[in-house]
Amino acid sequence: MDSIENIRNIGIIAHIDAGKTTTTERMLFYSGIIHKMGEVHDGNAFMDWMVQEKERGITIKSAATICEWKGVRINIIDTPGHVDFTAEVQRSLRVLDGAVGVFCAVAGVEPQSETVWHQADDYNVPRIAYVNKMDRVGADFDNVVSMIHERLTENALPIQVPIGKEDKFVGVIDVVSMKAYYFNHDPLGVKYYPEDIPDEYLEQAQTTRDELLEKISEYNDTIMEKYLEGEDVEEELLKDAIRYAVIHEQFVPILCGSSFKNTGVQLIMDAIKDYMPSPLDTPPIIAKNHLTNEEKKFYPIPDKDFIALAFKLEIDKYVGKLIFIRVYSGTLKKGETVFNRTSGKKERIARLLHMYSNKRQDIEEVKAGDIAAIVGPKFLRTGDTIAKTKGDFLLEKIVFPETVISVAIEPKTKADEKLLRESLKKLEEEDPTFKVSVHKETGQTLISGMGELHLDIIIDRLQREFNVQANIGKPQVAYKETITKTKEITEEFIRELSGKGQYAVVTLRLSPFEVDESKHEERNKFEVKVSPEVIPQHFWNAIKEGAMTSLLTGPLMSSPMQGVKVELIGGSYNEVDSSEVAFSIAASLAINNVLKDIGARIMEPIMLVTIITPEQYMGDIIGDVNSKRGKISNIRDVKTKKEIVCYIPLAELFGYTTTLRSLSQGQAIYTMEYDHYEIVPTSIEEKILKRVRGY
Repeated sequence: MDSIENIRNIGIIAHIDAGKTTTTERMLFYSGIIHKMGEVHDGNAFMDWMVQEKERGITIKSAATICEWKGVRINIIDTPGHVDFTAEVQRSLRVLDGAVGVFCAVAGVEPQSETVWHQADDYNVPRIAYVNKMDRVGADFDNVVSMIHERLTENALPIQVPIGKEDKFVGVIDVVSMKAYYFNHDPLGVKYYPEDIPDEYLEQAQTTRDELLEKISEYNDTIMEKYLEGEDVEEELLKDAIRYAVIHEQFVPILCGSSFKNTGVQLIMDAIKDYMPSPLDTPPIIAKNHLTNEEKKFYPIPDKDFIALAFKLEIDKYVGKLIFIRVYSGTLKKGETVFNRTSGKKERIARLLHMYSNKRQDIEEVKAGDIAAIVGPKFLRTGDTIAKTKGDFLLEKIVFPETVISVAIEPKTKADEKLLRESLKKLEEEDPTFKVSVHKETGQTLISGMGELHLDIIIDRLQREFNVQANIGKPQVAYKETITKTKEITEEFIRELSGKGQYAVVTLRLSPFEVDESKHEERNKFEVKVSPEVIPQHFWNAIKEGAMTSLLTGPLMSSPMQGVKVELIGGSYNEVDSSEVAFSIAASLAINNVLKDIGARIMEPIMLVTIITPEQYMGDIIGDVNSKRGKISNIRDVKTKKEIVCYIPLAELFGYTTTLRSLSQGQAIYTMEYDHYEIVPTSIEEKILKRVRGY
């Protein structure tokens, strides 16, 4: 089971309340990892172990676990469905080889379902779709399939047919094997058995199989010949062809079931085994030389050079800091030393663990293709590359969405001050979308996150886990700043420090660029346009660090800069007196001086808002969206209601729940998620600056 071809690294992704955690719970139960099934609504699910998750009935942290099924080892990451915790989905998709998208049979493709699906598109992750809750009133399998075709992909087709629906849902028909599967509910669905397809479903099953064969024959010549000549296609041949199409992202099989009613889950596990890629089926990972942009491929071979990506940091109250890693090549053993290529630091690996949600199992080694956790690393952070040798080849970093909302926080007593500072630092290390800053003018400590729920959870954790008492201000928009002009500047740092000469001269060019967030681009860019003869290569990193650090504070309201390209185009050095410190200071001075006169503008977060409303309230709601500087993107039919998709500045959305309730007599609902930053209109910018500067 440890051989690489028998590993499946899988994520469970979906809209909130589609049944991800319940599905994962069943998979662990049927594979024998847990011996009692917990329920999300009872607050005792194995994967939702945080107090805040148990109380709210939602997943907040992505939880990793392992199960074994019919000869394969499945590494599962159960991800959150709420938009405020989208970073957990993003970092999981970055390291996974496949995903199961879970959809509610009643609600179909919901807003967050679309978001996570497109995130998986961005990371080229093969998928299976699972239509859950077929036992619910209003369940409609065909409607969900239509919604998947309209909103997500036309390359998805059912490989199963439900037997009945709502309270008459009793099993599923697998059209690959052409068998009907029924699940014995007395021992919690552990026993399931195939039977012949009932006569009343035979025609539907055959039609579904024909559509499947027609689609899959596009990728398999043997199936094409057999299908055209009316010959029977063997089950194993069809499975192999489906697997090929799934791995190459040309096909998405759609399954169905009811996880809560213990129907169909084992068939999902069969599909993961049969159709999802092993690490050997995925393209080699590419590492880039961060200075020269040269590329190098790493293959999942245990006896080759070791390289891995740290994708998640967690503070565990029993063992301290845990770093989750995905190993792409080579083998790492307990007690070995690794280099953090991102920071240049050295780490000794004292303990290696396989994680089972918040439970741990010590292991001696971790090989290519696997996921594990390292205990207690001092210098590792999310997105770092680790290897056994020093080098400049780094794996692509994980770029997370920008924080959009802030609140001021201050300790209630002097005794809480140090504890607050230390606790915030730990939480910031753990969560890349949580930021702590001190406002330059007011001296206030600001905490920033992805939404009000995100910050509520952070504050709750501060009180419960870290025993910190603090006063919290009102939520406010997290603005950014950008530039609108291109400018060059030369800055020198030539002086004596502690009896030693310091010499550095840099010429930088700053220019605006548009951040393409769909490509997970960094918020600011740094490029070297000089040869090593002008400034030696070992100083380039120091110049980059000095420049990028200075972009964290903008000239208008001390907000971080975004969309700034910094190019190193000239300078000079001295063989005796030049140092990394001198070049870092020179770059920092250059940025600070040029920002004062480069047409800086304020940017605000724009939210993607999806409103579902009865048609009679649509006019009033659209009028309100327009009054909030909103832009309507699309209006779609959702059964008997209308879905309005629009973009609205976050600054206009505080208290929107109350507004929408009054506009629709409580019948409309909405979701919102961060989409992008945009330059604020001049009239609004003037008001913001007056408010910030206090006049």
